[in-house]
Amino acid sequence: MPLLKILSAVEQVAVYLRHELIRGHWSGFLPGVDRLSEELGVSRKTVEAALRILENEGLLTSQGPRRKRSIEVRDDQQKRGLRVAILLSEKADRQLEYVIGLHYELVDSGHTVHFAPVSLVDLGNDVRKLSRLVERTAVDAWLVLAGSREVLEWFSKQPIPTFAVFGRRRGLAIAGVGPNKPPVCAEATRTLIGLGHKRIALLTRKVRRLPQPGEFERAFLGELESHGIPPGPYHLPDWEETIDGFHARLEALFRVTPPTALIVDEATLFAATQQFLARRGLRVPDDVSLICTDADSSFAWCKPSISHIRWDSRPVVRRIVRWAANISMGKHDIRQTLTGAEFIHGGTIGPVARH
Repeated sequence: MPLLKILSAVEQVAVYLRHELIRGHWSGFLPGVDRLSEELGVSRKTVEAALRILENEGLLTSQGPRRKRSIEVRDDQQKRGLRVAILLSEKADRQLEYVIGLHYELVDSGHTVHFAPVSLVDLGNDVRKLSRLVERTAVDAWLVLAGSREVLEWFSKQPIPTFAVFGRRRGLAIAGVGPNKPPVCAEATRTLIGLGHKRIALLTRKVRRLPQPGEFERAFLGELESHGIPPGPYHLPDWEETIDGFHARLEALFRVTPPTALIVDEATLFAATQQFLARRGLRVPDDVSLICTDADSSFAWCKPSISHIRWDSRPVVRRIVRWAANISMGKHDIRQTLTGAEFIHGGTIGPVARH
């Protein structure tokens, strides 16, 4: 994932003051610039710039030079902190950059955040086990990462506000956000086909394949079909979602009619695929072309450069924080949004090898 934006000193001061204003730390008038500068340990210039941001947002009104600004926070802008539980797809996701950034932003906005003790993988995406977890967890809202259709459908019918971060959410009455990957998947597939590839396999998780392929997977299969390549189980293979199951699928794929290109979901599975190919003495991209469906900070150190799908995590985090603010003020918010994505044509794809 791309790194989250590092806020400037002015932006950090504005975030802090905004939070304190909304939670009612001051009333009537804001303390003067000199006092705020001393308390926050920043220059008067930084404080003045931050206050101008808040004036533009309507939270403050200037009373003239060297005079305290009046506070204009409306009653409907006052919000209470939520108790938010984050249900990860798998526990390792806690170390993802955008998850770390999201946790920080929610806490900074006055919410209490904790991670569920088990992940969706631990639960086997079983809604019966999920319902027991939710029943014994005292929170005001849930964030669910990469939920299956069954899981998100269950949450959409519960009274507790829930936000679907990625996952099979389309058409459900549940708030959500995710990158708009299907058009980019089609572009990446067209690129491989243009390089002469026909034996292309997409390795993706069970929740993306069942009960029927998701939008990303359908874009891949549709692009194959539009180029005269009849799609089938070879192109979207099933596999048991374990380490042994993943490697067993790779072994089976390369046993008889090996693929000439692989599109691999997530950086973790991509790294496992690279190791598998290296162990078999297969070169990338001379023998096999590789594309990862996500970015990863480790890609910056790779040669050849990694072909992948890149998206900016900042709009995702901002949307979730806005949703939490809406819920904290009693607003009904089930809007689903998409963020931009792009295909990065790296050095791990090339023409089909001629033997």
